[in-house]
Parts: sequence; C-alpha cells; structure tokens
Amino acid sequence: MRFSLKKSFASALFAGIFSALFFAQGSEPIITANEYFKGVSEEYGKIKDYQANANILIDKEEMKAKITYLQPDKVRFDFSKPEDQVIVFNGETLTIYLPGSAAVLTQNANSEDSDAKGNAANLATSEGLSLLRRYYTVSWETSQEAVPLDEDKATGEVSEEKVVRLVLWRRTTSEAFRYIKLSISPKTKLIRRIEAVTPSDITYKIDFSDYEINQGLTAQRFSYDIPSAANSYDNFMF
Repeated sequence: MRFSLKKSFASALFAGIFSALFFAQGSEPIITANEYFKGVSEEYGKIKDYQANANILIDKEEMKAKITYLQPDKVRFDFSKPEDQVIVFNGETLTIYLPGSAAVLTQNANSEDSDAKGNAANLATSEGLSLLRRYYTVSWETSQEAVPLDEDKATGEVSEEKVVRLVLWRRTTSEAFRYIKLSISPKTKLIRRIEAVTPSDITYKIDFSDYEINQGLTAQRFSYDIPSAANSYDNFMF
C-alpha cells in the first residue's frame, strides 16, 4: 500500500509538471501592465522620426491633422480640420497659426521656461511615456489579451482590428487627467488610440493611423514662415 501511494503521488506530480509546462508553452507569457508599458516606451525610443494621421476629438469638437515628429524634441501638426491651422515646435519655439483669427501665437522655450519646453518636447516620445509611468499607475483594462478596437454594444458589431488596452490612473490630484486609456497595436507596439479624461469629465480622444517611421526627416521640416497678414502675439503663455 505504501509503495502504491508513493507511486500514485509521483505519477500525479509528474502529470502536474507536464501539464504546467504544456500550458506555459501553449499560451502567452504572463507579464505585468507596467512591464508591457515599459516595452512600448522602449519601442518609441527606437523611433528617430515619424509621420501619422490623427483624428482628434475634444469633447464634441472634431479635428484632423498630420503629425510629424523628429527626435528628440521637434513636433509639427498640419491640420486639415480646421483647415490650414498649424502647430510647430522646433526645439526652441512653439508656434501656433490660427487662420480663422489671422493670428500667430509664439512662445520661446528657454531654460527659464522649462515647463513650456518640457511639455512640447515630451509629446509622443519614450521620455514622455516614461514620465507617464512615473506620475500614473499602469494597469490592464481587463487583461493582457488583445480586444477589438471598437465595439458597438447596440448592434454587437466589432472591428477586426485588435489592440491591447492599458489604463493609467493618476497618482496625485495635480495631474491634468484623472485617467488615460491607451489602445496599443500588439504587433508594432505603437499607440493606436489615446483617451484622456480630465477631472471635469472632458474627454480628449486621438486616433493615430498610417504611421510612417524613420523616413530620414530633417529639421528643415519644422521651419515655419509666418504669414505676413497675420497678427503676431509673442510669449502668449504669459
């Protein structure tokens, strides 16, 4: 009887180990949301430049733009809606052209204006994502499994495109957003959608598409000639 029990225990132990190995090999490795987000940040660190289309929804106001980025701190938005509106940060100066008001707003980002420079420079960069990790707690929305990007609960229709969803919760009340939801392509680790909600429940939603990465862009792309008929307002942030 003692031999039989030992033999049965050994068989059960072997079967348990075999099953664990089988399921571990047959499924995705379990990682934390923070580890996954760190991997996304590292992928962005490999990007020297990119262009992408962006559909932007602020509350109920819809905007469309082409975003251009050059490492480490140059960003440009060329809007098709509102038509001809432009936002450019060339690493030193933030320029905003508002054609509807015939106005150009500029702000120099020198060492004394570190906040202005930091906010512009950290847009869509590995450094910016690292800052989010510092000031927000990262979690899975439900799990690490990819889910449809869109789902119509009324009709039950779901999109074929799938994304991994993370939710970032602010650590302190000093942050601008209560939480930020990121939808990330599981294949490329690029951000497909950002949904950020303010304490007053205003939602900022940005959909990114048609990424063009490492095309060899130069700083010349971020030079902007101010229209002669526009009124200029310098240091508008102050």
